[in-house]
Amino acid sequence: MNCPHAAQAAAQHGTTVVIDPMVQDLDGETARLRDAGPLARIELLGVPAWTLTRHADARRLLVDPRLVKDINAWGLWQSGVVTRDWPLIGMIDAGRSMFTVDGDEHRRLRTKTSQALTPRRLEAIRPDIEKFTAELLDALEEGGRDGAVVDLKSVFAQPLPMRVVGMLMGVDPAENAMLTRQYKAFFSMLTPQEERLALLDDLDVFYTALVREKTARPTDDLTSALILAEEGGEPLTEEEVIGNLKAMVAAGHETTIGLILNAVRALLANPGQLRMVLDGEVPWETVIEETLRWDTPTTHLLMRFATEDIQVGDGVIAKGEGVVISYRVIGRDPEQHGPDADAFDITRPTPIRHMTFGHGPHICPGAALSRVEAGIALPALFARFPNLRLAVPDEELRKLPVMTQNDMASFPVVLHD
Repeated sequence: MNCPHAAQAAAQHGTTVVIDPMVQDLDGETARLRDAGPLARIELLGVPAWTLTRHADARRLLVDPRLVKDINAWGLWQSGVVTRDWPLIGMIDAGRSMFTVDGDEHRRLRTKTSQALTPRRLEAIRPDIEKFTAELLDALEEGGRDGAVVDLKSVFAQPLPMRVVGMLMGVDPAENAMLTRQYKAFFSMLTPQEERLALLDDLDVFYTALVREKTARPTDDLTSALILAEEGGEPLTEEEVIGNLKAMVAAGHETTIGLILNAVRALLANPGQLRMVLDGEVPWETVIEETLRWDTPTTHLLMRFATEDIQVGDGVIAKGEGVVISYRVIGRDPEQHGPDADAFDITRPTPIRHMTFGHGPHICPGAALSRVEAGIALPALFARFPNLRLAVPDEELRKLPVMTQNDMASFPVVLHD
C-alpha cells in the first residue's frame, strides 16, 4: 500500500526503523529497534507507528487506559490515509471481539471466554493432547525411517495445536487442514490483499455456520460454552462469538507452533543445555519460559491507539497515533534480563519474568493452553528421539514472510544418528 502522507509523517520524527515484511534478519531488526531507544519510530508497509522496546515501559503502558484497541481512535484510519487496502488491516479491524474492545465491554467478552477456558477444562483435555502428541510422533517416525529427512513443523509442531484448538472449539477434525491453509495465507505478506480479504470473508462464513450449528445443537466445547455463558452481563451476540473464535483459533495455534519450534531450535543449538534438560537437571518448564522470553512466538503485536498524548522517556506518543508492542525486542531488554539478554540460557535465575503473552487486561487468554501443549510435546519429542538433529545448518532455516508471528517455513530434521 502506498501511503505518502504516512511516510512523510514518519520522516518528521527522525530515524525510522522499517519493519521488513520478508523477515530476512530478525536478530538485526531486534537490535536496531532496541538501539532506537525506549520509544522507537517504525514503518509497517508504509504506515508509521511507535513501538515500545523496554520491558518496564511496556508493562506500564499495557495497563494504561489511554491506549485502546478501538481502531476508530487511530488518526490515520479516521483520515482515510489507512484503508482496507493496507495488508495488515485484518489484524486490527478484525470484527467485534474481546481483542478489539476495551473497558467494561472487554471485561464482558473476556469473562465469557474465561468461563469456558478454565484450568479444569485444560486438565480435562490433557489426555487428548497426550494422545494427539503420540499419534503425531508415530507419523514423524514413519516419515523419518532409514535416516530420511522429515519436516518437524508440518508433521508435528503445526498439526498438534490445530488439533487441540479445533477440538476445544468443536470443529470437525476434517476442517483442520483447511483452517491451517487459510490462516497461513492470511498472515503471509506474499498473499495479495484482495485474496486476503476474501479469506476473511470465507472464515466468517465458516465460523457463522459453526456458531449457528452449536446454537441449535450445543455440545461440550468452547463454542457452545461461549454461546450459553450467562454470567458477566449480557450474553454474547453471534458477531461477538464469531470474533472471539476467529482470533482465538489464530492465536491459539500460531503461538504454540512458534513456541515448540523455537524451543527445539534453541536446544539443538545449545547441546550442553539440552543434556541438562534430558538429565533432569533443568525442568522443561524453564525451557519453555526461556524460549518465550528469548525467541517470542509473537514478534510485533498490532496495535493500540493513544486517546491523548503519552510521554515515554524523552518521546511522546501523540493522540491518535498507533503503538505496536514488539515482544521480541522487549524479551531481550538488558535492563530487565541482564547484559546477556541476547543469549538463550536455561540456567539464568528463575522465575524468568517476561511478558510474551502480554500484560494487563488483554493478556493472552490462551497462554495456559500453549504452555500445557508445549509441556507435553517437547519432553515427548525428545524422549522418543533423543538424538534428533537438524538436517541443514541452523543458518539455513528461513522465516516465513509474516510481520507479526515468529514462524519458520520448515524445520527439516533427522530423527536418529
